[in-house]
Amino acid sequence: MNIDLTGTTTRAIQDALTQARHLMGGPAVGMVLTLIIVTDESAQYDAVRAATEAAREHPCRVLTVISRDARGSSSRLDAEIRMGETGPGETVLLRMYGPLAEHADSVVVPLLMPDTPVVTWWPGGKVPKAPALDPLGRLASRRVTDAYAARDRLGTLARLAEGYRPGDTDFSWTRITTWRTLLASILDQDHDPVTGGSVSAEPDSPSAELLASWLSVRLGVDILREVSDGPGITGVTLTTTGGDLVVSRPDGRVATLARPGQPDRRVSLLRRPMSDLLAEELRRLDPDEPYQEAAERFAKDLSAAAETKTPPIGRTEEAARAQSERPGKRATPRSTKKADEA
Repeated sequence: MNIDLTGTTTRAIQDALTQARHLMGGPAVGMVLTLIIVTDESAQYDAVRAATEAAREHPCRVLTVISRDARGSSSRLDAEIRMGETGPGETVLLRMYGPLAEHADSVVVPLLMPDTPVVTWWPGGKVPKAPALDPLGRLASRRVTDAYAARDRLGTLARLAEGYRPGDTDFSWTRITTWRTLLASILDQDHDPVTGGSVSAEPDSPSAELLASWLSVRLGVDILREVSDGPGITGVTLTTTGGDLVVSRPDGRVATLARPGQPDRRVSLLRRPMSDLLAEELRRLDPDEPYQEAAERFAKDLSAAAETKTPPIGRTEEAARAQSERPGKRATPRSTKKADEA
């Protein structure tokens, strides 16, 4: 069922939702959270589709906030309500015009599901510096961004780390869940002490930076970033006193695990769609402290590299060798080449 409301109010939207629910014979309860999507017209289709897929696992009310022309002198609110055909939850597209676009939180608050958690998601490149201080971010206990979608991916990730508050997370972190799981399982087994390592990926990959930072924090050693042709993260090497532990994934689908004295093993490491990433983030509503540690380590290393004018990686073997010999420093890519997801 689709309902279009032009020049409407939040009260009229609430009445339409109640009426549609009664007509469809649906229960008045059953949704576990409210998901607020902050996006623009060009990105709303993919975002709503991902939310619809995730709602099959987490029934929720999806409020999609789309700010249109904020320069107009008169405010107007248009709403599109979708129920039944798109999933088990409720989807409301809120298009705001004029000064109203600057006060989206005043429209959203009356439409929140009572007594349920709120998650705010910015799927596009316009990410607030401190999501917890954003008017729509203040409403949420969980705030999800995507540094990969930003024009300055690494700069955006660093700013998010500086403005971190408990409840923040980023899809760049979610994309490496399978990598972290595999590496944790390897390190849980008997192995020689790890003395260093590297993460290979395309330039400007926030996921690769977070993976390298996470390993650095957890292992207490310097993990270098190396440039490859991709797609996404192509490999992780952990140097031990008894040989290298290597996970290589050149095709973005299947990885090869090589360990000293053992036969190689193939492991599935598929890059996941946005709906899977969102569903994962909706499963946990508590603070993501490992993400905080990794993001803060990355921001610290990026700042140190800028202060010392560290050369970009991947230019020459001599530069890479010189970089690796500098304790406590990690090369950070500066290329603007488009990077794939993890």
